[in-house]
Amino acid sequence: MRLLPLIGATYFMVAGGPYGLEDIIGKAGYGRALLLLAIIPFLWSLPTSLMVGELASAIPEEGGYYVWVRRALGRFWGFQEAWLSLAASVFDMALYPVTFVLYLSRVAPSWTEGYRGTLWALAVIVGCALWNLKGAKSVGEGSVAMFCLLLSPFVVLVAVALWRWHGQGAGVMLHPVTHADMGGAVSVALWNYMGWDNASTVAQEVDNPQRNYPLAMLGSVTLVAITYILPLAAVGLAGIAADQFSTGAWTDAARTIVGPALGLAVVLGGMINGAGMFNPLMMSYTRVPYAMAEDGLLPRLFLRENRRGAPWISILFCAAIWALALRFSFERLISIDLVLYGAALLLEFVAFIVLRHREPALARPFCLPGGMAGAIAIGICPALLIAFALWTARSEQVLGLPALVFAALVGVAGALVYAVAEFVRRKAKTPSMPVMS
Repeated sequence: MRLLPLIGATYFMVAGGPYGLEDIIGKAGYGRALLLLAIIPFLWSLPTSLMVGELASAIPEEGGYYVWVRRALGRFWGFQEAWLSLAASVFDMALYPVTFVLYLSRVAPSWTEGYRGTLWALAVIVGCALWNLKGAKSVGEGSVAMFCLLLSPFVVLVAVALWRWHGQGAGVMLHPVTHADMGGAVSVALWNYMGWDNASTVAQEVDNPQRNYPLAMLGSVTLVAITYILPLAAVGLAGIAADQFSTGAWTDAARTIVGPALGLAVVLGGMINGAGMFNPLMMSYTRVPYAMAEDGLLPRLFLRENRRGAPWISILFCAAIWALALRFSFERLISIDLVLYGAALLLEFVAFIVLRHREPALARPFCLPGGMAGAIAIGICPALLIAFALWTARSEQVLGLPALVFAALVGVAGALVYAVAEFVRRKAKTPSMPVMS
């Protein structure tokens, strides 16, 4: 992948357009939602993308964050990083086929009733798996095309909404919502701004990673912030009440402000959002089992590639696992995803600091200033926001268990699986003793 496809893929790994912001508006109102979307990039996205830019350009290896943590903290913590990331992916990846079905139901409710909705979600998984089998270059170039298609309706929506504001007044920007939930709004905002490290796992498939990763990170942060804030501000200024917003409400806003044709275009964009985010994230996550197999932590079967260089066994295996989480609710998926992803991200920041200390001579084409103090400082705000996400998840339930207990059990399971994997690996390397006659 060259720079533009890498930016496109990174954009979809994180955002995929304004879809997903609806619950922030509904929970916080326009004023607070805009404040969250303006501040969180500086406290959450920018520190993470700068860390990823430095490590991905210094250590451009397949497996990305797994390789960084293993190199800095050892095999055990490298395995835990991969385990937590893949566990988070089980819940994260189920969100995007669900989003596809939600928007499809806006125009064809009968198509998504009952088991039909699950079949459509499975179709998204199968379609993206087939696309990933064509290789990283195809996924990156497809992301650029989907970026243009997805955002074109919002360009029209923003233009017309701002014209209506110009002619009619200030709208409802300062009106409070009936049932405010700032904790929930922050959690959804964090989820909408997370995933910058996912682009790192395909480093060996990126052209000139030392140059392109830092540029892709900074370019994507800017694009995500702009494509979040502008549409939200525009529909607020046009007079759409915040209480009307829940998942999928961009369609209604487009119909109200412009007309049915744009409403349909936004629906199609929402479907592109679901598939467009799932596709590059599948590319990212499936490189982690591949890298683990190279280290002997998974069977060598996962190293098999097709003629386009795609790890096809890993792609098919991960697709099958992600299909199992399709029946969870949107809120529960976000809650457990944030907890597991947050733990993995903290390990990455620890690895970032440790590598600064242990390998000061490592060539860093892109290096944050400030030495060790700077490395520690950029991790403070993400760590505090992760702690906040843990606090807001304290009352959530997953499979009948509190979300934090469920996450802790996932972590314990990771340690047990590592012990088994190491035992099997060492036993396979131990030569058998000759039989004495």
